[in-house]
Amino acid sequence: MEQRQSSFRQKKIILLGTILLFFIVLIVSFLLGKYPITLNDFFGAVFNKIIPLEQTWSTQVETILFKIRFPRIIMAVVIGSGISVAGATYQALFQNPMISQDILGASQGAAFGAAVGLFFSLTYEQVISLSFIFGILAVGAVLLLNRWLKSNSVLNMILIGMMIGSLFSSAVSFLKLVGDPTNTLPAITYWLMGSLSAIKMQDLHFAIPLILVGMLPIFLLRWRLNILSLGEEEALSLGVNSRQLRIILIIAATLITAAAVSVSGLIGWVGLVVPHFSRLLIGNDHRYTIPVSAILGGTFLLFVDDFSRLISTSEIPIGILTSFIGAPIFLILIVKSSRTVSA
Repeated sequence: MEQRQSSFRQKKIILLGTILLFFIVLIVSFLLGKYPITLNDFFGAVFNKIIPLEQTWSTQVETILFKIRFPRIIMAVVIGSGISVAGATYQALFQNPMISQDILGASQGAAFGAAVGLFFSLTYEQVISLSFIFGILAVGAVLLLNRWLKSNSVLNMILIGMMIGSLFSSAVSFLKLVGDPTNTLPAITYWLMGSLSAIKMQDLHFAIPLILVGMLPIFLLRWRLNILSLGEEEALSLGVNSRQLRIILIIAATLITAAAVSVSGLIGWVGLVVPHFSRLLIGNDHRYTIPVSAILGGTFLLFVDDFSRLISTSEIPIGILTSFIGAPIFLILIVKSSRTVSA
């Protein structure tokens, strides 16, 4: 009993520590940029929205904070949290730590939808709508094929997802091949690299509700992910329909992934690395792993986006940086995990 209380206290401290780290990175992100903002000006402008204060900051500070940095920072937090939760969910569902949120082709489908929109020079709203729709359709095709094959095998579903993803990736490559090399090709290529530089308030209104709707059932059902790890028969004996639960959570994770990719482009490694780090930090109990993944995912993507904004005069696409930072971190986590197992 005492050991359980000690473990719970430790998890609580870790959770509070991640929340504190998140808020530090969040505030610092508002201060950093080509136009630095002081801490006093930041808090003054923010609290002035709640209670009227004597204005000691310029209107330029308010414009930068609320019209330029606010949409981008909030979107980075929500996307980072969402794809980390989606990645952790897929890893738990398929009981494979090497899986990320795009394993069933949602990201590749969304990339194809955006490429089609850019190829036909559609409006920005039409591009993100097409991207979201094709992201959903890609996973829908995986589920339909899996059902048509009457397969209950998790491995078969993963293989079907890889096949669908490969088809959409090939279609994107074809559009890049036949597209106008002066306009269409650079636009598709840049979108595929992933970026938050073009985020606007309308993107928040589109993506955030969809991501939050996807995250809600995952948070409500996260304790059942622990039961799934026991196996199909054990889960059924405990009253959990593993097949039904898997479909619900796949739909929720797909909604998150498609919405995130539609407004930011392809951002890799976050949904793979962050859940690993969360499990290393707080253990395999998904009641805690999912919330910690959400907090650390938002913190990590926000931190990387700060680098994207500040590292050079011309902004580096965030997808490049997440790969550059995420891959070595993932290697370190694998080495550390293997040493722990062998010990």
